[in-house]
Amino acid sequence: MTAAALPPLPVRDPGTQAPRPRDAASVVIWRRWRNTAQILMGKRHSGHSFMPQRHVFPGGRVDGHDARVRSATEMTPTVAGQLARTTPRGRGRSIAVAAVRETFEETGLVIGAKDPRPHRPPPRGWQPFFATGMAPRLDCLLYIARAVTPSFRPVRFDARFFMVNAAHVEGKVRGSGELEDLDWIPVGDTGDLELAQVTRAILDYAAELLSGGAQTAEKIPFFKHVPGGTHTRIYQ
Repeated sequence: MTAAALPPLPVRDPGTQAPRPRDAASVVIWRRWRNTAQILMGKRHSGHSFMPQRHVFPGGRVDGHDARVRSATEMTPTVAGQLARTTPRGRGRSIAVAAVRETFEETGLVIGAKDPRPHRPPPRGWQPFFATGMAPRLDCLLYIARAVTPSFRPVRFDARFFMVNAAHVEGKVRGSGELEDLDWIPVGDTGDLELAQVTRAILDYAAELLSGGAQTAEKIPFFKHVPGGTHTRIYQ
């Protein structure tokens, strides 16, 4: 499909109030395959109101039940501290848990470890995940970036981006219908993909991290949208 055939991204109606961004999380899952770094991406189907038919990382918005989900491991102190700089108390953990849940729902992959309390009932909405015998594993998540949908869009997210090595992920890739054409894509071979500009910016930054062994800095880049469609990095 050519760029001209893509459905346009929606713009907020003039005179209407900009919606408040909702917390969301995305996960850059990567692996080394024949000495090449690959990242898992899929295409949002045409029925989506947010970035239809664009390639994205697995992810979605935070659900209210994410705050009450037990985990096999917690975030590292470094990641917890990084998230705490721009989130209310306790919200950072909900965002990390949402990253695990959305990854499972959209790809079938489990970022998890053995459930420490398997005899307890699964949290609401998490039955399929806990049926694997796993609970979310948060200590393998690296927090790498943040971006907020511009105010001229009718749907907005305050998105945190995590990175995880596929060696810490269980299961086989299977689509849920939310993401089509799920595949491992070489980092250096994404030029022909239809990407939102912010996705391209995050992808380029992830490639930088992978070239250095995927080590994040203490401060996390916030990719701020600027006129003309580009993004500038502000470290938080």
